[in-house]
Amino acid sequence: MKILVTGGAGFIGSNLVEELIKENSVIVLDNLHSGSLDNLKEAKEKIKIINDSCNNICKLKLPKVDIIFHLGIPSSSPMYKQNPLLVGEAINGSINVFEYAKKEKVKKVIFASSSSLYNGLQPPHNENMDIKVTDYYTEARFCIERIAKLYNVLYGVKSVGLRFFSVYGPHEEAKGKYANIVSQFLWEMKKGKSPIIYGDGTQKRDFVFVKDVVKACLLLMNLEFEYDVFNVGTGNSYSFNDVVNILNNKLNTNLKPTHIEMPIKNYVDHTLADTRKIRSLGYQFEYSLEEGIDEIISSKK
Repeated sequence: MKILVTGGAGFIGSNLVEELIKENSVIVLDNLHSGSLDNLKEAKEKIKIINDSCNNICKLKLPKVDIIFHLGIPSSSPMYKQNPLLVGEAINGSINVFEYAKKEKVKKVIFASSSSLYNGLQPPHNENMDIKVTDYYTEARFCIERIAKLYNVLYGVKSVGLRFFSVYGPHEEAKGKYANIVSQFLWEMKKGKSPIIYGDGTQKRDFVFVKDVVKACLLLMNLEFEYDVFNVGTGNSYSFNDVVNILNNKLNTNLKPTHIEMPIKNYVDHTLADTRKIRSLGYQFEYSLEEGIDEIISSKK
């Protein structure tokens, strides 16, 4: 198949591209806001890369594609707090992607949503929960889900939204301070530095390794939907203190975290995916947190 990946030079996108090129023709559209061409160095000979914004997708002369993975959406809540106008950019970029899919009769759009939609809700988090108003990032992602549904209702554009939980893995370096806490702690501890934790470290996340996220993307690419959303997580959660302990064990270090006062309003205390819906399709995550950390430590990507 011919596949377009927006945000394909980013963290999740580049991991997805590396898998897609094994059996498909791939085009990457990325403005390199939080991605890097270095993430695609192992795939660059097999793909076409377009350095541009999703907002311009309808103006570009792209080859006809069968599937669009729309991952090119600003992906961290602090980005939106610093610049609320990103809400409009994220929504308008997605509208342009759905307009393109409508015009070119693309078979399906698979787009990135977020577990942040569950902010303020008690875990485990399932797809039928009523979403609360909590922050700019959440509003952008929820709006994109509703717009995707609208394009299906009005124009028959098929799509699937993936509510990613706390994704970590190779290719996060370009994200810098917006990278997953697992990677940030690992980078600091490998330098012999104490990881910094807001609060007491008992906050928990459902950490999901990026290869399991890619696995979910490929599964849903090959199934038929009009419109739907799915959690992509493990159904297990670990505290930040747990992460530090695991990393100390893996690195043979004994670094204690530095705890500082929580500066964030509406901070998410606990995420935990209810995975029954995606498991009903045959999905099973493969990597425990310990196994995922082993892969990052050994990875040269």
